[in-house]
Amino acid sequence: MRHTFKDWLETTRYWSFSVSAFPVLATAAYLCATRGFAEVSLLNTILAVVGAVMFHAAGNLLSDVGDYKSGADSPKAFAVRNLIEHRFECKEYLRLSAVLFALGIIIGLFLTWRCGWELLIIGGLGFLFTLLYTQSKKVMMSDLDIFVIFGVIIVLGTSFVATGETCFDTLLLSIPLGIITLSVLHANNTLDIKTDKAVGIRTIAIALGAEKSVKLYIAYQVIPFAWVALCVILGFMPWTALLSLVAFIAAWGNIRQAKQFKAAGIEAMKGLDLSSAKLQLIFSLTLSIGLFIAAF
Repeated sequence: MRHTFKDWLETTRYWSFSVSAFPVLATAAYLCATRGFAEVSLLNTILAVVGAVMFHAAGNLLSDVGDYKSGADSPKAFAVRNLIEHRFECKEYLRLSAVLFALGIIIGLFLTWRCGWELLIIGGLGFLFTLLYTQSKKVMMSDLDIFVIFGVIIVLGTSFVATGETCFDTLLLSIPLGIITLSVLHANNTLDIKTDKAVGIRTIAIALGAEKSVKLYIAYQVIPFAWVALCVILGFMPWTALLSLVAFIAAWGNIRQAKQFKAAGIEAMKGLDLSSAKLQLIFSLTLSIGLFIAAF
């Protein structure tokens, strides 16, 4: 079957790229606010965005293949239909995943040449955690895996390529950015409690049950904003970082939908993975603008 560019693009779940691209931007903005524009490499930051998206897309494809082969993605599940309905075959997904991984690795090696060998450790860990994601679902570690990749590794990796050193204070950003990304995963896992459980997958959503999982999702929507406010109060972030609170408008919409669980059941969680990815975009963008303002 012949596929258009749009078909191939959709296999990568491009709508989720905000959770990998915009944390890089937010980290760069934080570094500008705390170190100054002159200390941050624009070229390296741009390359970090592209590299992060390449790895993210490759990981999405690999994850979909793993879910399909395990039976987690089935006609009964709230899943992408490409593999289920044989619009694409697993080997096509794996080939594209390999190409995207290769592109990400090439960018990573170029940045290593520019910045230093230490990036190999950070990038290597990111690659390893991406490969282990499917297996992590069997031991209830997928949430931690995603938080480490999109909260810790992206933030630390960006700090290194942007400044030439590992800036551990940037980990302040890993809490709000990582938790919003977790909300994307958790919304999807909550929808898939029944089908995941049937094939032996273990997630926090399964351990908690649907009702408590919805409550955790709501907490994930609130914690990032409380964290930024606390950091500002304690002097760890400039007051302009509070511009990110504007994104709570989007978070409140997600919370209201999740609260429909009592009336609508698990259907209330439908689409919240996409909405949470949009929240990451809005939150990271407004936080970045606030931090860039502080840098002037």
